[in-house]
Amino acid sequence: MPEFQTDVAIVGAGPAGLLLAHTLHNAGIDSVVIDNRSRDDIAHTHRAGILEAGSVRMLEAEGIESRVHTSGHRHDGIDIRVDGVSHSFDFPNLVGESVWLYPQNEIFVDLSAARERTGRPTFYSITDTAIGDIETEQPWVSATTENGEELTINARYVIGSDGSRGPCRAMIPADTKQRFFHEYPFAWFGILCEAPASHEVLIYSRSERGFALVSQRSESVQRMYFQTSPDTEVADWSDDRIWSELQSRVEGPDGFQLKTGAIIDKNILPFRSAVTEPMQHGSLFLAGDSAHTVPPTGAKGLNLAFADVSVLAPALISALKNSDAEALAGYSRTATKRVWKAQNFSYQMTRMLHSDPSQDAFETKRSLGELNSILESEHGRRYLAECYTGWPEG
Repeated sequence: MPEFQTDVAIVGAGPAGLLLAHTLHNAGIDSVVIDNRSRDDIAHTHRAGILEAGSVRMLEAEGIESRVHTSGHRHDGIDIRVDGVSHSFDFPNLVGESVWLYPQNEIFVDLSAARERTGRPTFYSITDTAIGDIETEQPWVSATTENGEELTINARYVIGSDGSRGPCRAMIPADTKQRFFHEYPFAWFGILCEAPASHEVLIYSRSERGFALVSQRSESVQRMYFQTSPDTEVADWSDDRIWSELQSRVEGPDGFQLKTGAIIDKNILPFRSAVTEPMQHGSLFLAGDSAHTVPPTGAKGLNLAFADVSVLAPALISALKNSDAEALAGYSRTATKRVWKAQNFSYQMTRMLHSDPSQDAFETKRSLGELNSILESEHGRRYLAECYTGWPEG
């Protein structure tokens, strides 16, 4: 029966958990990481693909041998199309920053390799995770390993980076936490296709037929979405029907045409926003999706998880290396300031660009007025560019 005594037990081996583990390792702090998913499952789950400039700097600062600069693609802007008319955003000119297109599963591959090089334990495919004594200075985590052995981790702190369905968030007592939740009346129909990129940057398109996003994954595989009803059945949509719908939402007087190819994956992505406050209780601290989720319109989910780590890691280091118990007291307060800015931006982008079947004509016109107020103002364009590329650290 494996049993560990460590500084930090990290529940969740996604990018947030592994980046935190590596940052702590660089400071001489030990950790044990567990995840209920297999390593292969995480490495092949296609999710968010936009990294803020600050997220890239975090990887560089910790010496992660990331392929973001060799396999990723720097994007210096986005296009917002309104009824077929494009409005280009030049991020370096507006705010002096760029973003990087680099899929989350590739970030995981880089981080898991960095974790493996440290020689410290990471357990995948665990089951029966339990957390206890979080109101003491000797919390513990138990689980069953892939081999059926009982695993026990005794630590000073437990970090819940186990996603929106993990067990850690539930450990915060109901009478001490608030859960803020908003569900949107639409979803995205997403596809992966084998095709060259249709445009050099992402296209966010608002049309009378609804929203569409022309995104990318690599030189030969692209990711695209169009707004749909949450009860849409994937089986009802043939490839030809999908391409016709996507094209109808981006076409305009400039004659823009999507580059099409074989569709290799289809899925429905529901939209919801959620925040748990506080993001800590006793010796337990939440990071990433376990504490908050955002709709993907603002490209904030993964970047928020990294931002949590940027606050949590130095606080843990100070608490463990300098016996500064107060260092962690303000973690939730500091982290949630950025969380709510990201929630606001994600909500704003979603509402400005989507058609809402529950809206009256006034609200539909008002949201278009809000979008045009940003597109037609230099200050508005700088505001959107700063939100998209990431607010300055600190």
